[in-house]
Amino acid sequence: MSYFAINFKHLRNLKGFSQEQMADELDITRSRVGSYEEGRSEPPLDLLSKISDYYKLPIDALVKNNLTKVSDTSFINIGNRRILFPITVSEQNEDLIEIVPNKATAGYLNGYDDPEYIEQLEKIKLPFLPSGKHRTFPIKGDSMLPVKDGSYVVARYVEDIKDIKNGRTYVVLTLNEGIVYKRIKLTENPETLMLHSDNRNYQPYEILKKDILELWEFTCCINTQEYDESELKISSISQMLQELGVELEQLKKI
Repeated sequence: MSYFAINFKHLRNLKGFSQEQMADELDITRSRVGSYEEGRSEPPLDLLSKISDYYKLPIDALVKNNLTKVSDTSFINIGNRRILFPITVSEQNEDLIEIVPNKATAGYLNGYDDPEYIEQLEKIKLPFLPSGKHRTFPIKGDSMLPVKDGSYVVARYVEDIKDIKNGRTYVVLTLNEGIVYKRIKLTENPETLMLHSDNRNYQPYEILKKDILELWEFTCCINTQEYDESELKISSISQMLQELGVELEQLKKI
């Protein structure tokens, strides 16, 4: 099922445009706008591409996702494009965070901007977290000791790369590296960042800012080495993180 008709109307309403104003923006007739919104016809590929460019949204988002449930603030900027950034909530309207499991890290590179992919991830509530959108990532290798292989890092989404704090640790998603957890240090080159490992056996390396797809600032982590492999199911990880929340809440009261 294509959602283009309802999305086209919804996006026009978000801008506060009349059908005539929208027609002027796209250099088409008002009747064509009405026809598309009512689902009586569909735009040709060249016009669909033009609409995609106008709203800075992928064609897939215009056609495959119901955008009427989101507002203009539900999108984030990635380069010169915008993507849906789903913030899931519980029945009590509390923010939930998604857990990216070990087996899904490879798929995350392809699904990070796909609401359907994010929707199927396990979700938990951690009320002790600071404000902002959080997600939980598995850590591989020993480059960031004492955070060990198999640990899970809870991190807060960074909307603007300019907000990077020199020397802090981040989960970084890039097209070439996939998911990495590193300490970021600023360089004299405004186009690059240096990624450092806390384990000195690993050499730092430089990446281009333009290659960063997502950036998440470290909030907390849980080491899982004391647990048997049979215990490390997503449901168990959820319980561990929730218990971590209880422990941190108690520490705040001391």
